[in-house]
Amino acid sequence: MIMGKFTLKPAHTFKAKADIPLHGGGVSPVEFEFRHRTRDELEAWLKDSVERSDVDAILDMTSGWELEDAFGRESVEQLVQSYMGAARSIFDKYIDTLAQRRLGN
Repeated sequence: MIMGKFTLKPAHTFKAKADIPLHGGGVSPVEFEFRHRTRDELEAWLKDSVERSDVDAILDMTSGWELEDAFGRESVEQLVQSYMGAARSIFDKYIDTLAQRRLGN
């Protein structure tokens, strides 16, 4: 278990890997740099996200990724078009990590 220094004011961004579903089975973990939101900010963002496209939602919650491809609207659109399960996986990882949910035992 990695222990970090605790502060009441978290960093503006955090990194986490989302498992992008691959065609034919399996996943590829991709590290994203996510934007931090407070509880109130997250609730407001979730209410407004109903009207957002997948691309806009990903751009709202992330500020970068570990892929060699440049991060930006065009690349995110290509990701969403090419890997249809990617948007949901990224969204779920963001919410789970921000809400500090733990999966598994």
